[in-house]
Amino acid sequence: MGVLMSRRQTVEKVQKVSLAVSAFKDGLRAEGGGTRRGTLEQAVQEGEEDVSAGPSQTEESSAAKAAWERLRDGRGVEPEEFDRANRFTPPAFIRPKRELHDDEPLDISLEQREQVLNDEMCEICEVWTAESLFPCRICSRVYHDGCLRRMGYLQNDSAVEMTETAHTETGWSCYYCDNLNLLLTEEEMYSLMETLQHCKIIPETCLTLDDFLHYKHLVHKQQFEQPMTEVQEEQAALQFSALDPDKKGHIEWHDFLFHESIQLLQKLRPQNALLRLLTAKERERARAAFLALDQDSDGFIGEGECRRARHTWFRKHQKEAPSCSVSISHVGPMSESSPASSGSGKSQEKTLPAAEREEARPVDWLGFLRENVVYILAARPNSAALHLQPPA
Repeated sequence: MGVLMSRRQTVEKVQKVSLAVSAFKDGLRAEGGGTRRGTLEQAVQEGEEDVSAGPSQTEESSAAKAAWERLRDGRGVEPEEFDRANRFTPPAFIRPKRELHDDEPLDISLEQREQVLNDEMCEICEVWTAESLFPCRICSRVYHDGCLRRMGYLQNDSAVEMTETAHTETGWSCYYCDNLNLLLTEEEMYSLMETLQHCKIIPETCLTLDDFLHYKHLVHKQQFEQPMTEVQEEQAALQFSALDPDKKGHIEWHDFLFHESIQLLQKLRPQNALLRLLTAKERERARAAFLALDQDSDGFIGEGECRRARHTWFRKHQKEAPSCSVSISHVGPMSESSPASSGSGKSQEKTLPAAEREEARPVDWLGFLRENVVYILAARPNSAALHLQPPA
């Protein structure tokens, strides 16, 4: 219990310091007339101003400020009346920083397997209780379900999903790995918030197809100074469908946010920098997938095989995986007898010359990783939504 209290006190102390620093910054801005601009704090302030007009100005301003602050800090939706009694204090997320060597080539060996071990103690309470710990399928962290509930990260459906999938091939992503938005640096997050504000997107609200297409049109017009083509609009509509697998007619806020976050990473960071975001578990799964596709063991696969891998395992883990005693390095590339594979085969029959050209281009291990890394990252969230639709 002493360890548990120490962990809680440390987290609470960090949050108190963060609040004090924020208050100090607010005071400086008030005294200096807002001289420091281009920060996430300024973005929150601007978001506050944008929605301050209206009949219930005070309430809307307060709600908008809270929403923008949660977006800035990488937090999820928090009910206004959240019962904190008997709960742990949620951690203060720290956004990553880009390093000078991030864009340099990264040597990831195909032959040398990586030994991946999960942590022995719960990430939250730092207590070991053996089989009651639930591992994350992306990182090495493990958790007690009770600790996650007390943190407010496990409720209803998410609790059922974790207990049913954490020890299966499907796996479960912890609240760090599930949130693709936490991969963005402070500068990247400011860029995204600026775009959302410019397009009048309200945080923590659902988007219909019309909302999504309107947003995509505005972003495309802003970036390329020309309207979207019909083909591009169709691709955006397909992405909306991928984000709405249950056909509810709208996409949830967190799915939209994750989609925009991974798209921003794809646009701003080179593939070498994205490769550095992969965890040991993800590299092991990708390694096993490549070796399974490399039937003749010559170190190369065809472009068609690389593309099929992108459309299957890397886009989302299969929910029907039944095993509960598998190695973390297991990968489920699509078998030739699966329904998706047969459908893919039919499309290949229609465009046989193109398929032959694809197969003719050999792809080595590092090329396979670079071409698929963004889809591996996009598959992290637990949501059934497909956060990055691979091109046809």
